Amino acid sequence: MRAEAQQYIDRIDAALELLRRFLDWDRALRRLDELNARVEDPTLWDNAKLAQEVMRERTRLESAIGATRAIEGGKTDNAELIDMAEAEGDEEMVTEAIASLKALAERADEDKIKALLAGEADASDTYLEIHAGAGGTESQDWAEILSRMYRRWAERRGYKVDLVDYQAGETAGIKSATFLIKGENAYGYAKTESGVHRLVRISPYDSAARRHTSFSSVWVYPVIDDNIDIEVKESDLKIDTYRASGAGGQHVNTTDSAVRITHVPSGIIVASQNDRSQHKNRATAMNMLKARLYEAELRKREEVANSDYQAKTEIGWGHQIRSYVLQPYQLVKDLRTGVTSTAPDDVLDGALDPFMAAALSQKVTGEKVDVEDVD
Repeated sequence: MRAEAQQYIDRIDAALELLRRFLDWDRALRRLDELNARVEDPTLWDNAKLAQEVMRERTRLESAIGATRAIEGGKTDNAELIDMAEAEGDEEMVTEAIASLKALAERADEDKIKALLAGEADASDTYLEIHAGAGGTESQDWAEILSRMYRRWAERRGYKVDLVDYQAGETAGIKSATFLIKGENAYGYAKTESGVHRLVRISPYDSAARRHTSFSSVWVYPVIDDNIDIEVKESDLKIDTYRASGAGGQHVNTTDSAVRITHVPSGIIVASQNDRSQHKNRATAMNMLKARLYEAELRKREEVANSDYQAKTEIGWGHQIRSYVLQPYQLVKDLRTGVTSTAPDDVLDGALDPFMAAALSQKVTGEKVDVEDVD
């Protein structure tokens, strides 16, 4: 088997192994048989809501199992075709079969990620908060760079992005910003970005052109729908109003319409200033608070160690999940998965999918990677 073909086969096998593990293959097959039997029972439709849930689960399992089998069959067929073509000296057939393996490998990677996005809230829209760390202008500029990176990532995926809250930096950049990202699986993808992000570069604000290290944090939580009931006691809330300050234009207001809500028991703080109406901003902030409380409950259920999420408690050295080095060399390195990119300009322009895919896979495998940070 040629090295190129074997490389694609190994990539397909790795994706299939992860898919089978995620599905719990034998259990998934038994469950699909059970669901097929239930669908054939005419009394199922006496309860429309239950029937819809059964049909959704059946469709999801059928799709995942069918896709896995199709990829496995395609891999076997093309591998056999290559062996036969090589024996006959048919280079054109070998080339075509290798191209088919490449396409299968890409499809396997896509299906793997789709399967991994099966969490309770993964399909939801998401809120994404960015907060500058200590360091004044440097960190505030870095926070603004991150905000552009996530907007570009969302645009690449065809998502809609709304600015919910914005606190401008003292000289440049931003102190904080909150975005509402709308699109299928927005939370499922973006949730892997929660944590501290570190930047190393020659500072544009340093007349001596020295290297600076800056930190900003990212926090991601899902938008919840009306079917999820989150109880919030009014007595647990501290509500402040203030004058909106932002990027100018429609983000500037002349009245105290912006709303900040502090949930005293948990210490969670949310804010909204996107609307000129204080009433609407309060409603938005309440929705954000409920989403944060819901996300906290989801984290409790996750098997992932809580330390993965403690980065938000301190925005500084030793807590980062990813480093972005622009000087003296070019490298972005994820400190959880070891995934790297030597094209930081592309990453900062929204090319985040490889990092997200690796982090999602790690949640399934539980594999911890010993990764050293970069200087």
